[in-house]
Amino acid sequence: MVFEKNTLKELLKEKNISDTKGLQELMREMYKEVIEGLMEGEMTAHLGYPKSEPSEEPRGNARNGRSKKNVRTSAGTVELDIPRDRNAEFDPKIVAKHQRDITGIEDKVISLYGKGMSTRDIQDHIYDIYGYDISPESVSTITDTVLSTAKEWQNRPLESLYPILFIDGIRIKRRANGVVEQSTVYIVIGYSLEGYKSCLGLYIGESESAKFWMSVLNDLRNRGVKDVLIFACDNLSGISSSIHSAFPDAEIQKCIVHQIRNSLYLKLKYNEG
Repeated sequence: MVFEKNTLKELLKEKNISDTKGLQELMREMYKEVIEGLMEGEMTAHLGYPKSEPSEEPRGNARNGRSKKNVRTSAGTVELDIPRDRNAEFDPKIVAKHQRDITGIEDKVISLYGKGMSTRDIQDHIYDIYGYDISPESVSTITDTVLSTAKEWQNRPLESLYPILFIDGIRIKRRANGVVEQSTVYIVIGYSLEGYKSCLGLYIGESESAKFWMSVLNDLRNRGVKDVLIFACDNLSGISSSIHSAFPDAEIQKCIVHQIRNSLYLKLKYNEG
């Protein structure tokens, strides 16, 4: 919502707002008015007719008053009047059922957790910025939900055949045993027969070895991959032997840049010799 400067000045003068406490109260009133208006629109869409329209014939469902609900916003706690329907089928989207927090705190906690911050660090950080004292238990509950979703994604079934799989790594910072350190995350990207690209898995390896790559390829096989036509990858230590062992009929296409680099290195060593 965008206000003209003069309109905003008139509103502040009308409400006799002269400090931040009054401004917060105004923001809470605006939250309430806007959210309740949106929910009323959702109810109209749900029932198929507006509140003011007279009922000329019996309807299968109808409005059934309102219920009160307190939600936490960036301006503080707001009491909302939630519209109800007779059949209890109304499922609002702007403020979902059982949702008590619309500040976006959950997204911020997840973001901080993804950057390697500890539960206590996240709690202190949220309090310093937003003045909201989120408990360590709440942080754990939020992050546990993410971990559950991540595990579900990691273990999802895959296609039985992929024409091409790309394997590459990126360097990231992560927290391990209370210490932030550099790690390599290896990414497996697959192209389906229909030409769709998707990430099949993310794997953190302490070191490149045949044993590590066998664990990656066995994970793909256990999730349903039976055949791969071409593996495109760098000249990673132990990867070729692992691919031949897990997918004996697959072709291996090494990165052209690495092939040229290796050729130049061998040529240089030959000239030095």
